[in-house]
Amino acid sequence: MSPRDDQSALQQRYQEERDKRIKNSAARSVQGLEGEFAGYLHDPFADTGFVRDPLHKEFDVVIVGGGIAGLLTAARLTQAGISRVCIVEKGADFGGAWYWNRYPGIACDTESYIYLPLLEETGYMPTRKYASGLEILAYCRKVARHFALYDNALLQTEFKGAQWQEDTSRWIVRTDRQDVLSARFVVLIGNKLHRPQLPAIPGIKSFKGHSFHTSRWDYNYTGGDSRGGLTGLSDKRIGIIGTGATAVQCVPHLARWAKHLYVFQRTPAPVDVRNDRETDPQWAKSLKPGWQQERMDNFTAVVSGYDVDQDLVCDGWTDLARNVKLAAVRKLRAGEVIPDPDAVVQAADDERMNRIRARIDATVRDKSTAESLKPWYRQACKRPGFHDQYLDTFNQPNVTLVDTRGKGIESITTNAVVVDGKEYAVDCLVFATGFEYNSDFTRILGADIEGRGGLSLSRKWQDGAETFHGIASTGFPNAFFIGGMQIGYSPNFTHMLDISARQIASVIAQARLRNATTVEPTQEAENEWVELIVKLSQAKEAVLRECTPGYINNEGVLDLRARKNRLYGGDTVSFLTRMDAWQKDGTFKGLRFV
Repeated sequence: MSPRDDQSALQQRYQEERDKRIKNSAARSVQGLEGEFAGYLHDPFADTGFVRDPLHKEFDVVIVGGGIAGLLTAARLTQAGISRVCIVEKGADFGGAWYWNRYPGIACDTESYIYLPLLEETGYMPTRKYASGLEILAYCRKVARHFALYDNALLQTEFKGAQWQEDTSRWIVRTDRQDVLSARFVVLIGNKLHRPQLPAIPGIKSFKGHSFHTSRWDYNYTGGDSRGGLTGLSDKRIGIIGTGATAVQCVPHLARWAKHLYVFQRTPAPVDVRNDRETDPQWAKSLKPGWQQERMDNFTAVVSGYDVDQDLVCDGWTDLARNVKLAAVRKLRAGEVIPDPDAVVQAADDERMNRIRARIDATVRDKSTAESLKPWYRQACKRPGFHDQYLDTFNQPNVTLVDTRGKGIESITTNAVVVDGKEYAVDCLVFATGFEYNSDFTRILGADIEGRGGLSLSRKWQDGAETFHGIASTGFPNAFFIGGMQIGYSPNFTHMLDISARQIASVIAQARLRNATTVEPTQEAENEWVELIVKLSQAKEAVLRECTPGYINNEGVLDLRARKNRLYGGDTVSFLTRMDAWQKDGTFKGLRFV
């Protein structure tokens, strides 16, 4: 069989796997978190007896969200000389996704030397190449202390809405603790990794055993902490639903401590080697000032497909870029004639995915289980996973992989999970089913806001986000947004968050410098940015349509609304170049200061 025939057969296999999911669209429906499921939004880490008096106070800036994006924005504002900043955070501490997600084994899957921001500013060096969740959470607290953000923080406080006051040119921000905050500017953070998502499986309400979502891990039931030691599971049959990035990290810990573990899989994850290791102290001492920004920029260039002289990070992400995105470039530079560069990239993608599937064969002893764990799709269809123990877990006698072959779970009974008519009795269900990643911004935020003339953000964005650079929207003066829409994409997403934070801080500082009462985008600038986002999104849809449904391709729904809500579809370096040029121009083109 020729290489072309091999590729054709592989594409046919990919199409067959996609069709399995398309035919089972019911498996994508979501269970609302109301009624008996309201507890899935409960904060298991907070002091339930916490009370305080309502606050009525004026601030320069109110930030809604105390995760990394909120911390970065507050830090950049502080550096710009803006100190009257209040952060409203519904968790009992800073950390965002790292506050809510404390499941066993949680760790960063992007190198911590580039993922954790402000390392040089705080003088901190991560202990490992891939920092644990506990370390990242502790670092978020360190950042908050370093920039004195606890002083004006309102923790364990939920945002309940904001209204623009035209007569005073102020935002009135309200919370669930009856706070009334007056702010010249507001920054609203749409953290996509905190609101858990449950699948609407028939019978889910009838289950009488214990259950929880990974983002609200119940250590009172399991024992231990995010490092392991789940001694409470020694006599328990555990079922975990989901095999995405979270499950890849926590499944080995569940398998180690549970009497028996059933892993219910709809679509297998592409799991490659992680090669985690401790930080070399001599290497850390050798670093020169500016090392982190240099490392971040280098990583961004490599993963964007640029052929750089040196790969400073050398991880699974950059390996993916070097061996797939650069495949055609290297052949061209070697003097080869390439009629179809896309076919060369496709062949390189096929080779990498074949290597991932071969690793499964080499690791998992049971051939049927190994076959079920193999991902049959292009690398770009799912977020890559990196782990050194996940695959070995399926060699343990107390672990059973239950492959639903794309159908999802048939039903849940009072004490069991049903797949293809077979019941798997369990004492506890763990939902590793992700988050409401593609929900509306205001739903993720938890409340709506009203701009000029009482226009609500949810109404303006009902057909998709409409922003300038992903950070501001016409009709909402002095309001800024940071979320997973219309900004650059990078596996090192904190880098993109920092770009937004720096822009917001510079715009607010400029408004103060100009003694401007308000600032907002012009309609023309906003329209141009949205048109660019839609155009770049459409350019990627040929690949996305071939993927199995998931959050990356909006569960296969690729309409205008989805295109508007996507990230910037060009390579990350081109996004950064645009933002840098805009910043250096100094005229703040596209914004109207009054």
